[in-house]
Amino acid sequence: MNWLNKLERKIGRYAVPNLIIWLIGAYTIGYVFGTVSPGILSYLTLSPYHILHGQIWRLVTWVFMPTESNLIFLLIMALFYYQLGMALERTWGTFRFNVYIFGGMIFTVIGAFVLYGIYYAMNASVISQMPALAAQLSYSIASGFSTNYINMSIFLAFAVMYPDMQVMLYFIIPIKMKWMAIVYAILTLYEFIVSGWAGRVAIFMSLLNFIIFFFSTRNFKRYSPHEIHRRQQFKSQMRQPRPGSGITKHKCAICGRTELDDPNLEFRFCSKCDGNYEYCQDHLFTHKHIKKG
Repeated sequence: MNWLNKLERKIGRYAVPNLIIWLIGAYTIGYVFGTVSPGILSYLTLSPYHILHGQIWRLVTWVFMPTESNLIFLLIMALFYYQLGMALERTWGTFRFNVYIFGGMIFTVIGAFVLYGIYYAMNASVISQMPALAAQLSYSIASGFSTNYINMSIFLAFAVMYPDMQVMLYFIIPIKMKWMAIVYAILTLYEFIVSGWAGRVAIFMSLLNFIIFFFSTRNFKRYSPHEIHRRQQFKSQMRQPRPGSGITKHKCAICGRTELDDPNLEFRFCSKCDGNYEYCQDHLFTHKHIKKG
């Protein structure tokens, strides 16, 4: 049994269920603050200088920094990441999803302090003559550390878990998750190259949980892209009926599609519905739950 399983046995009961809802709620509160009184946001940023001078609430409140300034895009983002986050929590379990999200946040905080320490050491002589420069430097670093890359890690994790799932981009354009992930990865790589050190550290530290989770930790080997692809191929072969039998093993309770309609379709039973109702990948997270009575 690996260390994460042992840790889950000891403190798994303290995991926060539906963590993505709390995260989206924090974004929403931050958006309201930015709309009503933008000056409040300056007291919420991940500024190492101010944290070291007693404003320890910034270790948490930086999560409230709004990721979108437009209400429409905020609503789209909230709905999209709600679906991704809930799906990942159901797939991994509440504890492992908590570790993934909080791990990304902790790495982000560490990255901000490491970068501040480096910049402070490089400009120590100037800061000694102009103490206010330390606060300005800290604010400059804080601007590069936000939850945007935490969201990106959620997106990449879901894309690796369900690469062939089709989503409606902006509710209009049908596209598979793997193609969106490739585009986002290229854009993130480009941003990493053209950014300064602050931006590079922010990107790397915020996505370090994704890197560790899928590539560096043996404990999660069954979640690696190769293992997921192998299991998908096995499931696809197992659910293929005998030629000419016309018998299907799966059928969506909403659209009626089976594995005979599309061999790439994924089917899952919904644990929140009363009864054995099975849904395809397009309706698993969008259907209305069936309750007895």
